[in-house]
Amino acid sequence: MAQKLKVDFHIHTSEDPTEHIPYNAFQLIHKASQEVFDAIAITNHNVVTYNKDLVSFAEKKGILLLPGMEATFSNKHVLIINPDFKKNPLNRPLEDLSKIKNNTNLIIAPHPFFPTSKSLKSTLFPYLSFFDAIEFSHYYNHVINCNKKAVEMANLYNKPLVGTSDCHNLWQLGTTYALIEAEKEPLSIIEAVKKGKIELCTTPFSLISMSRVAVNFYLSKRFKALYKLKLVP
Repeated sequence: MAQKLKVDFHIHTSEDPTEHIPYNAFQLIHKASQEVFDAIAITNHNVVTYNKDLVSFAEKKGILLLPGMEATFSNKHVLIINPDFKKNPLNRPLEDLSKIKNNTNLIIAPHPFFPTSKSLKSTLFPYLSFFDAIEFSHYYNHVINCNKKAVEMANLYNKPLVGTSDCHNLWQLGTTYALIEAEKEPLSIIEAVKKGKIELCTTPFSLISMSRVAVNFYLSKRFKALYKLKLVP
């Protein structure tokens, strides 16, 4: 039977090949169970972090684990839930979304108007028909809110607005998420989002919390760069 499921579609773990994340997929699932999530998607960059051990562990914690990926197309980020592929090829154009989009996956525009090079920004408009939903990111407060254009676009073009944590640190989990009216299985959740059976649940950050996220993100990038240069173990 359909119920309101607590879901986060955008989370990273230490298995991410391009980010330094201080917790692994099992630790994330344990934390998600403490936050009483019904379903989560691990969306590492250009790879699917999903296997039998993770699925089994999640089930024991009462969580449905969804396959997911934050993929790069035309050097822009795109969230894909339940993709048909395990790795995303390099230099893939946004036009390829027309071949990927189907009834069994969910394509979301993540942080579309945030001031980063990977955000879609104006690139979203010509490809809007390929996106099922638009993300409302956790990273905002009453003064700074880059989600405003995303909300306007979702309302203007009748696209569902999906709350996510874009979690890089475990304390971020649960700050913003979605309540979805669906059965607790992947295709039901995907269909419910596409039909707009979704609620945004969010709590704005304090300036201190926003600064904490920004500093952690900067340090993560620095650590990853040093790791590639073999200057840290």
